[in-house]
Amino acid sequence: MNQPTFDDVLNAAKRIQGKVHKTPLFESALLNKWLGHRIIFKAECLQKIGAFKLRGAVNVLAHHAECGTLPQRVVANSSGNHAQAVAYAASLYNIPVTIFAAKSISPIKAAATKSYGADLKLYDSRPEADEAVSEAAQLPGTLWIPPFNDKDVIAGQGTAALEAIEEAGNVDAVFAPCGGGGLLSGSFLATRGMLPDAKVIGAEPANANDAAKSLQSGIIETLPGPAQTLADGAATPSVGEHTFAFLQELDDFYEVDEIQIAYWTQWLQHLLKLHIEPTSAMTMAAVAAWAVENETPKTALVMLSGGNISATSMQKIWQQDYLLQPPMICPEEESQHEQHL
Repeated sequence: MNQPTFDDVLNAAKRIQGKVHKTPLFESALLNKWLGHRIIFKAECLQKIGAFKLRGAVNVLAHHAECGTLPQRVVANSSGNHAQAVAYAASLYNIPVTIFAAKSISPIKAAATKSYGADLKLYDSRPEADEAVSEAAQLPGTLWIPPFNDKDVIAGQGTAALEAIEEAGNVDAVFAPCGGGGLLSGSFLATRGMLPDAKVIGAEPANANDAAKSLQSGIIETLPGPAQTLADGAATPSVGEHTFAFLQELDDFYEVDEIQIAYWTQWLQHLLKLHIEPTSAMTMAAVAAWAVENETPKTALVMLSGGNISATSMQKIWQQDYLLQPPMICPEEESQHEQHL
């Protein structure tokens, strides 16, 4: 298996320069005071298409352009942000694109995908969409851009952490959410390349804990059915062989319940004044638990993966007002901790 390396992340950064935004860093003095540590946020919610996914998709096509092998058409399967990313990236090269997705796709992400010129085909379940895209990819001149299990995709996603570390300087830990594991794998590569001693820590919904189960068993596990979670960007049925290899090298991994996902979505939106997806905010449960475990003040970098939220999701997030309770740090309540190393 040909795995991406830190050099691939560096090359990706050169390829996508000027085609994606260099997103800013944010922090909250109040949050830092509450947690007793400095928490820096990489705001990929301000990326074009509203998510980090654009980096990987653009890197794939930019690499093909570099090699003179651009396809006649592009296909992809996605729960939302990757769909938008591939549609936008393909439009940069005037390549027709078809996206295959489950009918549960966020309406706002579906609308955005179509607005970038993609033909969107919907199926009853994610496995059905995955099977359909696999068949479509067999047509001559067709390139299938996977959501995460691809060398160029992972390298492209790693450029977000690379940028953040270059700007922030030394950090003690890097946190990222885990769906299929592309952002987390890329962040691992960038962090190990830039700051070998920094911890790399992941988080996923307890309701979609295929990665945690895979880390426990040592083999890739698949969710038995569609995941019911606010963090729709992390509802992937399983990780891939490329990303799983990196997940096994992580320093720590956490499962986060739905209350904590809603809680931290509200608080981060309030403290940072940013429109942040539940998948992004979920990672803060892991940060809070890490903060308790480290008595000496440290610096953490948190990858905010995106900011595309449907009205339905927003209503669910705000069914209860958690802003009445400032962040209380208690590892047992914050998340279910999975130690694998």
